[in-house]
Amino acid sequence: MITGLGVISPLGNTPDELLDALHAGQSGIAAFTLIPTEAFSASHGAEATKFTGHIDDYGPLEKALQRTIRKGSKVMCREIEMGVASAQLALHHGGFNNEVFDRDRIGVLFGSDYIMSLPEEYSAGIAACIEDGKFNFAKWGETGLPKVNPLWLLKYLPNMPASHIAIYNDLRGPNNSLTLREASSGAAIAEATSTILRGHADALVVGATGSRVHPLRTLHASMQEKLAADREDCGEMSRPFDSTRDGSVLGEGAASMLCESREHAEARGAQIYGEVIGYGTSAVGESGGPRPIQIAISNALRATLRSAQNAGHGETPVGHIHAHGLSDVDIDRDEAAAIQDVFGDVASQPPVTTAKGHFGNLGAGGGMVEIIASLKSLGGDLFPIRNLESLDESCPINAVTTAGTPAGDSFISINVTPQGQASAVWIRKAS
Repeated sequence: MITGLGVISPLGNTPDELLDALHAGQSGIAAFTLIPTEAFSASHGAEATKFTGHIDDYGPLEKALQRTIRKGSKVMCREIEMGVASAQLALHHGGFNNEVFDRDRIGVLFGSDYIMSLPEEYSAGIAACIEDGKFNFAKWGETGLPKVNPLWLLKYLPNMPASHIAIYNDLRGPNNSLTLREASSGAAIAEATSTILRGHADALVVGATGSRVHPLRTLHASMQEKLAADREDCGEMSRPFDSTRDGSVLGEGAASMLCESREHAEARGAQIYGEVIGYGTSAVGESGGPRPIQIAISNALRATLRSAQNAGHGETPVGHIHAHGLSDVDIDRDEAAAIQDVFGDVASQPPVTTAKGHFGNLGAGGGMVEIIASLKSLGGDLFPIRNLESLDESCPINAVTTAGTPAGDSFISINVTPQGQASAVWIRKAS
């Protein structure tokens, strides 16, 4: 059962802000302010501009916890800060308190990208090893390394979001960290649901954080991925499934949920926002076939439907699909083919939407932000796919292009990495 929600996104730092912005057709894409752009092929992306790292961004906290988090921020990079803040927001939203939670039975399951260090962490050490304008590697161990902050690594380890969240809130139950890039959110929900169903925990904080807005990460992406070219209106750069799409847009964000067993949530009288009824993952490399992305997504979707069927939820109608919708020419094509492969032609598919037209690829945190957007939409209307003006004929999906399409009472969310790791989760509105 999902009983608490927390969001840090380019479209706001509450679930309601996020959903309102999606329905209003707002774009979170603007000129980069956090990184220099002279060496990059794109100068625009989706920054979580409302997140400053100030203690107020973590939501209402007791004074002692405020002091602890402020102290801990010295060993948290921005990605980790966003993840921890989203978790604190979810805990507060879910009514977490000492009286009804057994600290030994609540833990953390968090997803992330591999988190990259900022170049300035090494600048003093490198400068100390420069001789005649060249770097003398022989001096690094004795002269350069001592000038690197000995705690620098703690700021970037991908298991640190889960560690900080557990330590700050004294959560002594299962603790795990997953690093599956864009597939991390779905994989984290799957593992958390399985952990609770096994009886190993009563509740888990489940989330993911990611950023593609980083001097080195942005450089890597510009060299390895197909990024959208700058446009006069930067809000038109991310164009999922559109015939004119030319690449993805880089962004950042994080989101978390408080997940509990039904018995625990009902016993404490918690408001239940949704229920995870199915999940699946898959990894397919190039040796797995000519289009590994399509195969991986198809596998993940089928595994999701199968797990729901095994749990007795197979007859639940799929209200909509929240697609990965990267805006990459090949990945969009392969994702659409996978949806058609599993759900049939356009006439038989559930409505398909995606939030990436509004804010691009937020990395590991994107899937969780998108899941919360779909969860908040259940029982109401869907947000259309932004910038989808001419559906590519190679993308045969039942795309939502206008307002007023019902979201239904359940949805399946899809995310996939360029390396062929896919995850999918099926969530329905609480009855």
